[in-house]
Amino acid sequence: MILKKVVRIAVALLGILGGYELTAWILVVTALRDSIVKANSLWYLGFLSIGALIGGFVFYLITPGIIQGCKRLSTGFEKVLQRAAINDIILGVAGLILGLTIANLISSPFVRIPYVGYIVPVVMNLLFAYIGVEVAVKKKEEILNFVSTFRKNREKSVKEDGLAPKLLDTSVIIDGRIFDICKTGFIEGPIVIPSFVLEELRHIADSSDTLKRNRGRRGLDILNRMQKELNVRVDIFEKDFDDVVEVDNKLLKLAQMLKGKVITNDYNLNKVAQFQGVPVLNINELSNAVKPLVLPGEDMRALIIREGKESGQGVAYLDDGTMIVVEGGRNHIGENVAITVTSVLQTAAGRMIFARLKSDAQEKVI
Repeated sequence: MILKKVVRIAVALLGILGGYELTAWILVVTALRDSIVKANSLWYLGFLSIGALIGGFVFYLITPGIIQGCKRLSTGFEKVLQRAAINDIILGVAGLILGLTIANLISSPFVRIPYVGYIVPVVMNLLFAYIGVEVAVKKKEEILNFVSTFRKNREKSVKEDGLAPKLLDTSVIIDGRIFDICKTGFIEGPIVIPSFVLEELRHIADSSDTLKRNRGRRGLDILNRMQKELNVRVDIFEKDFDDVVEVDNKLLKLAQMLKGKVITNDYNLNKVAQFQGVPVLNINELSNAVKPLVLPGEDMRALIIREGKESGQGVAYLDDGTMIVVEGGRNHIGENVAITVTSVLQTAAGRMIFARLKSDAQEKVI
């Protein structure tokens, strides 16, 4: 109750000041002030006093209505803010400030114009405030895109280095080999982790399935190690595409926007990216490219560890995981035997070597 009385008195004082100024303005506009002052200055003061009292009395009477209106306005405004996204609020405030700044710069010359000098700034402020908020909210995507693109001077550094950003997908993070590749220094330029990839990785880490949960946690551990141990800059990119559902499609769209390259080991993503003209670095292809070259007729030794699919075949592996199918190797499981390469098959999944036991190969030649 005390607060209401204080507010009511404060509003009444504002009414007194407003009534005083309004009465003075009316006397000036109607050209009565000079005649009144010449006749008797008391009349002039009397008019001003009456105007001030009327203004204070009117404002005192309407104060309860003003308070209720302000309460309803604040309640409505609070509901609007609760429904609005934080990005909309921040951009709206920024647009409001920019609009008011422009309005004051434009309207400042009009202040000295008689009679309309105080009206033009008010109109300009209201107009440009509205325009600023509307433009900021409606152009939200473009503004956020602009801000995100230049966050931490990312684009500037990319242009200076002449290097395209490298975007990681979920599969290559979980795979883990990307850490070792980056550590060797073969990948240059900033490494970009999109926020939607990070979110997908978090969902995998929270999965009820033990295998998926372990894979997700492994991916998060790899990211932490990359940020702490690598000399390459690793950035989290906050941009998301709400109109796109699939994470792979979001990744390709972001790569097109940043003019970057996607690092993956996903065969299907690789094909879709090629179709859309997005450069892809496939670590499976890299792994196959750096495997030791084996030529037909070359001799080597291999440990036969299991039988093959066909009759009499044995299977061995090189240190890099390349499968060797050895004809006649079934009877030598567990033995380290000498073999001769007969052919090499390169597939999208990797390289496969076919060989014979060295003694069998020599007998065939003879």
